[in-house]
Amino acid sequence: MRSLFAAVACAVLCVSVAQAEKRVFIIANSADGYGIDRCLATGSRCGSAAAHAYCKSREFAQAVSFHKVDKDDITGAIPSEGNVCANGQCEQFVAIECTR
Repeated sequence: MRSLFAAVACAVLCVSVAQAEKRVFIIANSADGYGIDRCLATGSRCGSAAAHAYCKSREFAQAVSFHKVDKDDITGAIPSEGNVCANGQCEQFVAIECTR
């Protein structure tokens, strides 16, 4: 009886862990002329559709959150020196948190 209880408990825990899988994607917030970049960076309501579509394209169910990220918050991924700003515009980044 105890082994049956343990097996059921293990199955429940495994299912709940699989459902809670989350991943954060850091993407360049490049101005593309469509306004999606402004929606994502400012956290506007129009950005939720873009974030949701991004998560779907990565085989996740939905976007949990999205927001602008400072390059200093991204450890070791973006060089702190160098040509990050081109033509007077500095590249910005957006974090999109997706869940399965």
